[in-house]
Amino acid sequence: MSSNEPDGNGADGALPPPPPIPPNVVPVQAELEQPPELLKKKVVRVPIARRGLASKGQKITLLTNHFKVNVTNIEGHFFHYSVALSYEDGRPVDGKGAGRKVIDKVHETYHSELAGKDFAYDGEKSLFTVGPLPRNKLEFTVVLEDVSSNRNNGNCSPEGPGSPNDGDRKRMKRPYRSKSFKVEISFAAKIPMQAIASALRGQESENFQEAIRVLDIILRQNASKQGCLLVRQSFFHNDPRSFTSVGGGVLGCRGFHSSFRTTQSGLSLNIDVSTTMIIQPGPVVDFLIANQNVRDPFSLDWTKAKRTLKNLRIRASPSNSEYKITGLSEKPCKDQMFTLKQKSGSAEDSIEITVYDYFVNHRHIELRYSSDLPCINVGKPKRPTYIPIELCSLVSLQRYTKALSTFQRASLVEKSRQKPQERMRVLSDSLKKNNYDAEPMLRSCGIAINSNFIQVEGRVLPAPKLKVGNGEDFFPRNGRWNFNNKKLAQPTKIERWAVVNFSARCDTRGLVRDLIKCGDMKGIAIEEPFDVFEESPQFRRAPPMVRVEKMFEEVQSKLPGQPQFLLCLLPERKNSDLYGPWKRKNLAEYGIVTQCIAPMRVNDQYLTNVLLKINAKLGGLNSLLAVEHSPSIPMVSKVPTIILGMDVSHGSPGQSDVPSIAAVVSSRHWPLISRYRAAVRTQSPKVEMIDSLYKRISETEDDGIMRELLLDFYTSSGKRKPDQIIIFRDGVSESQFNQVLNVELDQIIQACKFLDENWSPKFVVIVAQKNHHTKFFQSGSPDNVPPGTIIDNKICHPRNNDFYLCAHAGMIGTTRPTHYHVLLDEVGFSADDLQELVHSLSYVYQRSTTAISVVAPVCYAHLAATQIGQFIKYDESSETTSSDGGLTSAGAVPVPQLPRLQEKVCNSMFFC
Repeated sequence: MSSNEPDGNGADGALPPPPPIPPNVVPVQAELEQPPELLKKKVVRVPIARRGLASKGQKITLLTNHFKVNVTNIEGHFFHYSVALSYEDGRPVDGKGAGRKVIDKVHETYHSELAGKDFAYDGEKSLFTVGPLPRNKLEFTVVLEDVSSNRNNGNCSPEGPGSPNDGDRKRMKRPYRSKSFKVEISFAAKIPMQAIASALRGQESENFQEAIRVLDIILRQNASKQGCLLVRQSFFHNDPRSFTSVGGGVLGCRGFHSSFRTTQSGLSLNIDVSTTMIIQPGPVVDFLIANQNVRDPFSLDWTKAKRTLKNLRIRASPSNSEYKITGLSEKPCKDQMFTLKQKSGSAEDSIEITVYDYFVNHRHIELRYSSDLPCINVGKPKRPTYIPIELCSLVSLQRYTKALSTFQRASLVEKSRQKPQERMRVLSDSLKKNNYDAEPMLRSCGIAINSNFIQVEGRVLPAPKLKVGNGEDFFPRNGRWNFNNKKLAQPTKIERWAVVNFSARCDTRGLVRDLIKCGDMKGIAIEEPFDVFEESPQFRRAPPMVRVEKMFEEVQSKLPGQPQFLLCLLPERKNSDLYGPWKRKNLAEYGIVTQCIAPMRVNDQYLTNVLLKINAKLGGLNSLLAVEHSPSIPMVSKVPTIILGMDVSHGSPGQSDVPSIAAVVSSRHWPLISRYRAAVRTQSPKVEMIDSLYKRISETEDDGIMRELLLDFYTSSGKRKPDQIIIFRDGVSESQFNQVLNVELDQIIQACKFLDENWSPKFVVIVAQKNHHTKFFQSGSPDNVPPGTIIDNKICHPRNNDFYLCAHAGMIGTTRPTHYHVLLDEVGFSADDLQELVHSLSYVYQRSTTAISVVAPVCYAHLAATQIGQFIKYDESSETTSSDGGLTSAGAVPVPQLPRLQEKVCNSMFFC
């Protein structure tokens, strides 16, 4: 936004922003051989431009869920105004709820003073018009009736049902719940629509982001007028047909995402199906019973219920007024007293009365089951207002932001899948129904949206040839292969090992026998285990830490020395609370490789998959690319090259105090690109940039992630330093590309310089994005696009070097392609070679015999972050119970450090 306030870092004399880069100039990275004091003034890196299109692969015609947008009013301007809303006494209006209603009222009441202009209003502080309003500063007063029934603003004092509240009678002297608002609209900036045309020529400016934002706001406003729930760029209609229960009183609500994108073929509107989680609407009691999974309201845990209900909105019958829940009554309805003021003649006397008595005897409302349950409180802390629970219903479309359980997530995935054809139909219908051509704001910008899916030309790359045991070659078919009658490429031996069973019901001896037999067929020599340790029944109900501790005591007392490997049987398939403590004990305290399984249906396929994981963890390789074996990977096999995968995983939106976990994996044993190790660190919650890549703790010591990985590459690759560093960064949005290039990459360069001042490796930086909304379809075919499909034209960026790749075979639902952005390439790959490398890296994932949807190093970084994240889950769970959490008044909470892994396992693929 064009604000004149100093930036957060303005105080310490920061540099002014760099001048815009002229078109068609690719900024060169600053030479790093300068003395350190000059380094401060180096060029700011921006993403590189596309150098040419690739051509390899079989051509295929596809459709995509982008719709062409024509813009005719290029000469026009958007005018941006700031909006300030206040009550008549001058207090600012907080909460987002009233904004849209107030602005609508202004628009309706003062149409002529506003020169008949339409508004695009974002619901908060920004308002846009096409062309200027009559004056730069306008002030209006409007009166709204019944503000409280607005979506987020339910805290007016209730009159009518459930209002045993001494303030009500006084309040009645004013007109029924109407409020006056003062509205100030003041000019902030002028945004040329020309910026959109420039962006389409590859010249992006600050104005362009703003202009596109206005278009997105127009669509959001259009949805808001239809009563939709808005979540960032998505909107959800209040239509029970698009709700589906995922258990626990939570519904998946299906809606649509829409956003404008600049592409090589012009402006397009990207529309996709999107799902958000909402609270089950209807009686509060029904929701609580489902949420806590109990049989009746008398089995509810009310402390938990109070936490869950706080701030949700309800409608109370019989008056149908809407309120926000502030808490629950201390006592049940039949015992909860309050003061009722009554008029008798001219005198006013007050009586103490129970809520139950008031409703049943004074208001003559029948209550069937509320008498023994707490009441819902919708009042202020000092002045509670109680309503019996059975008169309260939760309003529809209230977001549920806590993390879903494993079962809820599985159910959601199951229910929100759509085959390609069905998805196309739903999107076409949505576009027709929205009827954007009739939207006045879009018409005044001269914008028309075509209703046909844009057609693009894709290419299908052939699968890379793989090597398995005994030097045998084979070609994957349709993105998959198997090890039937084949040996693993580099099988390991499993000699000193044991089995521990945490009370899982299973024939352990039979399992071991089958595992040994299966290993033998794959080339893994597995000796008889030293012993099978069954958990003693007395510990079955003990806390997880205790169970793990006891099991370890047992193992240590019986084994002659430390085992090479432990196979651990867990009783539950998902979410076993033993997993974190068990992994931590093995990896961080003892340095033992371990594999957890929850044996349900054990067959040959299951055991093979388990053995693939075990073999990779113990240092073997299941298969590798033929081009690794012969080494002949363009640009990579000739010069020592390290490949990095970087990812940060955050707690769920509801948890603001869970540290984020940064994981970086790196290839080892060059010229291989199939072997990796990981380094993992915690950082402040919700921080996306990795802050520990370079971490200088003294003149001679760097405790950062990069040093650890670079030293391992050096020792595992025959004492060679990598001359090329290829970075795959996951999970950053386009607005953060410059930070990856200028903040994270700088840390990596500093770590290299700290190891050797004269070493200047070349960098390639590629961002992999999965959570975007572009999908591809084969016209006239019910199938997903074939594995290896790549698209780098028409709907890609007008200037930058990006492409979409579907490397995997989409079996269910609609394939989600990975969107790769090449931000930097100092090595000088050709378009074909780089796309080929990315495609090949989708085939080196050791855990499965399929191509995966994103390069293996990124997948491994996810796995490492998730697994080690389980370590701290157990440190924390004991102390914090509050779900509110977050920043304390004293500021950010210090982040707990992760234990480092033992020497014996820190270079292993423990995350496999």
